[in-house]
Amino acid sequence: MARRFADARKLMGDLLDRHEAGAASPIGYPAYLEFADVSAIDRFVRQLEEAEAAGAIRLAKGRGRNGDQIAHVKLGVAARLYELLGRRPPGELAAEAGLRLVEGFDLPRELEAPCVAIRAAWDKGRSWQGFAAQDADRLRTALLLAKAILEGRHRGVDYRTFSRRIAGDSKALEKLEAAVVRLLSSALELPPAARPKDALRTLGLEKFAPPMLLAGRVDFDGADLSRVRSTYFGIPPAEAHLVRLREKPRYLLTVENFASFNRHVIEADAARCGLTIYVGGYPSLATQDALRFLARTLPAEIPFFHWSDIDPDGTWIFRTIERIVERPLCPHLMTSDLAEAFGRVPEEAVRPPRQAENSAIAELVNYLQNDNAKWLEQEELDPVLPLLRS
Repeated sequence: MARRFADARKLMGDLLDRHEAGAASPIGYPAYLEFADVSAIDRFVRQLEEAEAAGAIRLAKGRGRNGDQIAHVKLGVAARLYELLGRRPPGELAAEAGLRLVEGFDLPRELEAPCVAIRAAWDKGRSWQGFAAQDADRLRTALLLAKAILEGRHRGVDYRTFSRRIAGDSKALEKLEAAVVRLLSSALELPPAARPKDALRTLGLEKFAPPMLLAGRVDFDGADLSRVRSTYFGIPPAEAHLVRLREKPRYLLTVENFASFNRHVIEADAARCGLTIYVGGYPSLATQDALRFLARTLPAEIPFFHWSDIDPDGTWIFRTIERIVERPLCPHLMTSDLAEAFGRVPEEAVRPPRQAENSAIAELVNYLQNDNAKWLEQEELDPVLPLLRS
């Protein structure tokens, strides 16, 4: 559809906009029916003729009885039109913004690729994750926070204290968390579909770690819990070393979903023959540390299992726990057969984690790579005890 204007500067500005978007020879048209009077037309024509005289645009006249009217306007020398309109080319703005972004900054190798992508977007006059070239200072703060995370300076510090120490603003990370996660995603394997806040939680950035819920025949510190009639109990993850086994569990099972955790300990393992742990969706760094401690201290013959949704995030959680425990981890109720039987093809495709070749979840990861792979939420399945080897 032809672009028509009754304002000469807007017409010329539109030519530059489309030039920046990649149009080879943008054209604009006068909107003669929109002029208020003859003087408005005269002013419109005079501005365009002055721009043509400067070489910024080229005017084409009509034919026949419209031979004295401007039929359309083409871009001439872009540099001259930029000067005439008081605009600057995206390349110049991008170059300045790119310098401001990293000036005096010891840029880690892991953040070089995102910075190249940012500059490439700005060179084309586009934004990167909603940040245009004029937002370079805000994005620099996001880069500063991402660098501090890569250096491990967030460990042992709550969300807002970290933000205050690094950026001088306790709410800076909260405002920039999507950009920070995007910057980190090229260096770290983060949950593929998680909200930025949840992704940061897996790195240890949260206001305070949620309790870790356990069900099994265990005591805590010096407390005898054998007579406590409770489905499960919660502890600070940092106090996992105070958990005492009353009996050796037949298995350890970590569960992503809270409803499935409850159903498992009530319906499938009412006798508490295993040790079942709710990891709270994406396991926080504190929960990861607790699982690492349990994996190192529990007898080697106790099999470890994990139960998640059958989707990319579920396999990411499995891979995360598998790396943490450093011992064989088996998927529980997480197979392509279950997905095919009870799942559905998602509306939006998200790829599962990389580097799963030597993982027990590799078969499911490979299945989820298919365009027609089905996903299945674990709540759709009734809980059963893990299949134990005799």
